[in-house]
Amino acid sequence: MSEPRTVSAGELAVEELLDRLESGERVVVRTEFLGSEHEVTLRYDGSTFYCDTPTRLHRHESREAMRTCLENQGYASQ
Repeated sequence: MSEPRTVSAGELAVEELLDRLESGERVVVRTEFLGSEHEVTLRYDGSTFYCDTPTRLHRHESREAMRTCLENQGYASQ
């Protein structure tokens, strides 16, 4: 498996990020929370999207649900 691409929150557009995930790429998003930098790993296994945060693993069953998460969390630009 290749190294995941690391980006800053908002660096990629929502559709670009979703396309990368659906093509099998893992993306690490650097984001700031409460004054500290955190990394969130995003991936797709062919049926479920995952957001692996420092405290939780979020699962999303559809592209639309993942899009909503990416927008709400500020991981992608619109």
